[in-house]
Order: sequence, then C-alpha cells, then structure tokens
Amino acid sequence: MAELRVRIARVLVGARSIWRDGQRAKRAAIGAGAAGLAAVAVLVGSFPELRGWERPLVDAVPEAVVETVAQRAAPPVRATGLGPEWDLPNMDHPRVEHWIGEFVNNPRMNERYQGFLDRGGAWVPLMMDRLEERGMPLDLIYLSMVESGFRPEAVSRAGAVGLWQFLRATGQEYGLVVDRAVDERRDPVKATEAGLDYLERLHNRFGSWYLAMAAYNGGQNRVARIMRQTLGRERARGEQDYYRILSRLPRETQDYVPLIIAAGRIAKDPEAYGFRPMSQSPIAWEEVTFAPATPLTEIADLYGATVEEIRELNPHLLIYRTPNNRDYAVRLPLGSLARHAAAAGAPTVRRGG
Repeated sequence: MAELRVRIARVLVGARSIWRDGQRAKRAAIGAGAAGLAAVAVLVGSFPELRGWERPLVDAVPEAVVETVAQRAAPPVRATGLGPEWDLPNMDHPRVEHWIGEFVNNPRMNERYQGFLDRGGAWVPLMMDRLEERGMPLDLIYLSMVESGFRPEAVSRAGAVGLWQFLRATGQEYGLVVDRAVDERRDPVKATEAGLDYLERLHNRFGSWYLAMAAYNGGQNRVARIMRQTLGRERARGEQDYYRILSRLPRETQDYVPLIIAAGRIAKDPEAYGFRPMSQSPIAWEEVTFAPATPLTEIADLYGATVEEIRELNPHLLIYRTPNNRDYAVRLPLGSLARHAAAAGAPTVRRGG
C-alpha cells in the first residue's frame, strides 16, 4: 500500500462556535499531556495554522500517520437565504431594476438564476461563515453568484475559473496552485479564502465595498485612475462614489454592481419574484492527506467511496491521482473514515516520533 499521511477533519459548515470549541478542546488536551485523542473540530480550510498536525500513529493502518478528531453532532444548518436585511448598501438605481426585470422576465435569464439558487445551498454556508469570521459583509456571496453561478467548475471566455473566477496569474498571486495536476481556482474552500483576501485588499484601498466590487471586475488600477480623474481622490467618501464615476467605467463594470444588488434582492425574497428558495444542502466531508501519485481508485477502495464521489468533492483535481511531486489533501464523503476503521478493526493509537 502506498505510504499515506492522513489528516482527518470532520467538516460540517456551521457556526463559529465550532472553532472556539475546538480551540478549547485542543488546549485542554495539550495541557493534560494527553497521549490519546486530541478533540478538535475545525472548518476545513478556514484556519491554516492548524494544517499539518501529524502526531499519533495508528497500528491498524500500516505506514500511516493519522490525526484524529472528536466527532460531534452537526451544528444547526445556517439558513442559506439571508432574509430581508442587508449589510451592503442597498441603493436604488435604474440598472438594478433593469437586471431584476431581466432575471424575472427573460426566460433564459430566469432559468439561469433558478440554477444559481438550486446550486447555492452547497457552498454558500461555507462562504457565509468565512465572511462572518472575517467581519466582511455576508452579501458579498452575491458577487460569487454573479461571477460563477455558484459553480466551482465555471470557466469564463477570458479564462477565469471557479466560484470566484480567478485568472491564472491572480489566483497564483493569492496562493492558489495551478498546474497540470490541480487547479485550486476550482477548490471552493481555497478559492473562497483567496477571493475574500482579494476583496479585503480592494476594500482597504478604496474604503468602499461598491468600489471594491467594481475593481474586482474592472481592475483596481483602472478604478483608482478614474476616481482620481473624476473626484480628485482615490478613496471613497461613501458608497455613492461608485455611481458618481459610473459613466467612466467599462460597460461591463457599469452593470456589475447593479447586477450583484439585483441578484441579492431576489435571493432575499425569491418567492416574491417567482423563484424557488435556495436549497439547504451544505457540503460536508472528511479530509485525508495522501502521498504523491496516489491513485484515486486506491483511495476509493481504501475508504469505501467511489471515484465519482471523490471527484465531486475535489473539483480541483485534474487527474485521477494526487500530484506526483507532493503530498496532497483529498476530501472524502462523510463517514469514509468510520467505514475504513470498521474494515480495519478498532485501531490502537500510539504516539509517533
């Protein structure tokens, strides 16, 4: 059996209490000098400082290093619709009304928008939790809705990829690996971190979420130049500055923020516009780090999953194995580790050197 390094994380997207509870459990385990299980539950990908724990060895899995975590009941599922409240300014503008009319009355746009809602329940809770943790507006999820329709595999005509539609160079600038084996722009967890990093940086520059979103679409240097030419300054004095420079922005960027606000207005009260509400089916998984070039068929056999299930949870894996030159974490269907343990017999955990 190929050498494995296993890192397990029990993931169910939910409230921030998971992080706080996990930190308290970790500190208690360390303080007590526990040689057994360290009870930690984290949101996968949210806290990079916890990556790479590889301490106890499991005798029942030859040559495997495993980090175990306490299993816990799933937290309450966060409502995927945000309700009527806004934490972005909900400003009226004729282009907002235009795009609402397009989504409602244009059959093609209507069908596409319903698809956005039908897919959103899978990844929106993850995005909302990360936004909340960072103190950013939850309504920024509608930027991802407009960019990708909540499709991790979305590819634009310009070559932008993923939920947050990163071009290759920008994705790599924000830490996403793009090579023959993986395209982490398609990874909903890592791409969400990168997308929020980028938006936060833009907001810090312009002092406005509307201008940050415009810069996300049209380029920050272009928005900065237009702000200086039009208003004599780069930083906003209010969100209305976006509309003050609107006519000088590229045509696509002129419609970009109104489109996001229109999408949000409908999503907050979909039935009023004739749409079905966003489904609530947040993705949950367990994560295992494998040695280089481990075939997905071998992973599926070991953990009682199918290759199709693994690929669905890992849309960023471009080939049917882990990368040839490095260890790599792979998400598995929830319950895979329990099935593996049952097949192997109750493992004995001991300290590794």
